[in-house]
Amino acid sequence: MQTAAGVKGTTTGLIDLFKKIAGDTYVFADEESLNNYAHDETENLHFLPDIVIKPRTAEEISQIMMICNEHKIPVTPRGAGTGLSGGALPHLGGVLLSMERMNSIIEIDERNLQVTTEPGVITEVLQNAVKEKGLFYPPDPSSRGSCFIGGNIAENSGGPKAVKYGVVKDYVLNLQIVLPTGEIMWTGANVLKNSTGYNLTQLIVGSEGTLAIVTKIVLKLLPHPKYDLLMLVPFNSLENAGAAVSAIFRAGFTPSAMELVEINALKIVSRFVDSAVVPVTDDMEAHLIIEVDGNHMDTLMSEMEAIAELLVQYDCGDAFFADDAQQKAELWKLRRRVAEAVKIDGYTIEEDTVVPRAELPALISGVKALGKEYDFDVICYGHAGDGNLHIRIRKPGSIYSLNNPDVIPALQALFKLVKSLGGTISGEHGIGLIQKPYMDIVFDKAGLQLMSGIKKVFDPNNILNSGKIFDIA
Repeated sequence: MQTAAGVKGTTTGLIDLFKKIAGDTYVFADEESLNNYAHDETENLHFLPDIVIKPRTAEEISQIMMICNEHKIPVTPRGAGTGLSGGALPHLGGVLLSMERMNSIIEIDERNLQVTTEPGVITEVLQNAVKEKGLFYPPDPSSRGSCFIGGNIAENSGGPKAVKYGVVKDYVLNLQIVLPTGEIMWTGANVLKNSTGYNLTQLIVGSEGTLAIVTKIVLKLLPHPKYDLLMLVPFNSLENAGAAVSAIFRAGFTPSAMELVEINALKIVSRFVDSAVVPVTDDMEAHLIIEVDGNHMDTLMSEMEAIAELLVQYDCGDAFFADDAQQKAELWKLRRRVAEAVKIDGYTIEEDTVVPRAELPALISGVKALGKEYDFDVICYGHAGDGNLHIRIRKPGSIYSLNNPDVIPALQALFKLVKSLGGTISGEHGIGLIQKPYMDIVFDKAGLQLMSGIKKVFDPNNILNSGKIFDIA
């Protein structure tokens, strides 16, 4: 495969072609620009691309891909750079294709409850735009204020509201894509039901930019709920907090969000954002943030009171009810900034495990045991309502996990534990570079070969985000 040096080394002719396609001002090869796109939020990884291109249309991308495919130049598509698995890192050099100029919301279709958008729109901007029409796009990753909707498609993102409303895949109706060979096509139709051939739309969702580049997105919307209530419940035991999650659902309740935050994480983020909204005491090991939403306030109040009463049997403390919009915003600010805060505090290795929600107590206790066995500090938090636990590791002398022999045995043990509980190694962050070495723990040889074969059909020259998820021989 031609590497980054191949772009420059082929003569300036190729770069001149890229400039003719995207415009002189949107093709970059200077040191500062290359460094800006050499990293995302994954640990401390840094890989320089050879060239950065910022196209504006699917047609421009098509022309760029034709050139790259002909010359076997690696191409890495990139959204906002908020990823946590290294999926948008140009580890082979080549062309970094930034989607930031494709940032228009094309149409909000109020009659059919749909929105058509380009991939470079910030998720929260999209949510706010449809909310003005009384509509609701539920997936809300913690980075929603900065991440792109295209990146959410690539990783099949979730967020707190996934427990009730589902993840990105549940809202994608149709995609316009550019194949690695340059063809432009739509994957489906703008309909709620479609049994016409293979589901190419869902195949692209979560493929981490390895199969095609998404250039337009049609999303399903919902009517926006009128009301929501939020409470925070402390627990004397982390395992009891995990057990309470399953109990809530068994009792017939479906909260719109249910987040678990370990006490040490709460202490760190409270200091980080200078907040005292949550009383932090050493006799509590964890908190659950529980939200219910709907169109009838009386019903919501009854549900929340019943949930609070149920939790008493799980050794919880006094529930804190957010009385107004400001308190709600403060609680959500704490939750959404946990990842940033604990990373700065030294918990630089993040795992994105997911298990059936009833297995959360076993996962939590298992993780704590592994920390003692392999000599690392660990903090747990995440989307407890759907069994998605984020595990942050701090190990002296190890600030990264990729190819790190001091960390690999611990991660192998963690992922074997997750699999034994019926789970898998990533719930919403993707595989990218970071989790690639562990794919054989959750997939057998036949499964990996099948995925490899799909990759080869879409990308015969293996140029598009090559080396992510798995390697192609």
